Amino acid sequence: MDAPASPPPSPLDPRPPSPLTEVADERLSRHGVRLLLKRDDLVHPALPGNKFRKLRPNLAAALEQGHDTLLTFGGAYSNHLRAVAVAGRLLGLRTVGVVRGEELAGRPLNPSLARAAADGMELDFTDRAAYRRKDTPEVLAALLARHGRAYVLPEGGSNAAAVRGCAELGRELRGAADVVAVACGTGGTLAGLAAGLAGADGADGADGGGAEAIGFAALRGDFLGQEVLRLQQAAYGARRGRWRVEPRFHHGGFARSTPELAAFAAGFADRHGLSPEPVYVAKMLYGVAALADEGAFPPGTRVAAVITG
Repeated sequence: MDAPASPPPSPLDPRPPSPLTEVADERLSRHGVRLLLKRDDLVHPALPGNKFRKLRPNLAAALEQGHDTLLTFGGAYSNHLRAVAVAGRLLGLRTVGVVRGEELAGRPLNPSLARAAADGMELDFTDRAAYRRKDTPEVLAALLARHGRAYVLPEGGSNAAAVRGCAELGRELRGAADVVAVACGTGGTLAGLAAGLAGADGADGADGGGAEAIGFAALRGDFLGQEVLRLQQAAYGARRGRWRVEPRFHHGGFARSTPELAAFAAGFADRHGLSPEPVYVAKMLYGVAALADEGAFPPGTRVAAVITG
């Protein structure tokens, strides 16, 4: 008698640790600093890096609570919207994306929104004033009245569950690096990364003797430190790990660039065969090199740069 067939793997199944590879980069090695690339872009074939780590616990919660719809928020070029659309398609869930910018309605979709729509996401273009109030009970109630019962994910997917999901990234890097660098948009990945570096669930205390996590802000503003702390308090009840936000390398703001950043990214691609994603990852790598030039890392420091996508 044949053995029963094994069930097909679920998109929510845990994945093996993403690769950690040391590369020789003269911009760091001339200061005695070692660079390791944490290839979290390879952690899942359809949901790379922090998107998989943030969404997995939220998707599990949505299914456990009997939801058939995911509702979330993002700008016109949001990677998060694309990831939620993919996750919905993989799990057979309906997805709704509330997009900032009423003026975008009726225009041809850009590649990011077109990809989300192709994966089945319904796009709801909302004026910017209402979008700024998206977390208020009144706006949320109106959205749910329009679209029906749904599991609501915040912009960027950053909530307490996402933070706990990203802690696995820190646990994978414990003992392998002295400093871990990650791009920072909404703060969830940094919050979880730092907690994981500090202990199994950030439980070793405020620092746990672990590596320092540095979040390189991809956008203007000084709010990210407060947001990371808020997310850690929501997930763990207190600050966890050694972390800070580096605000200087946003190159003009979200989705903006400079000739210096473009030249750096092209040079990095030539040296290492990896073209860094321009909105987040290139800025983080540029910042790591700039800090090395400033003498921020003592000789012998192992810096792990998280490639999130």
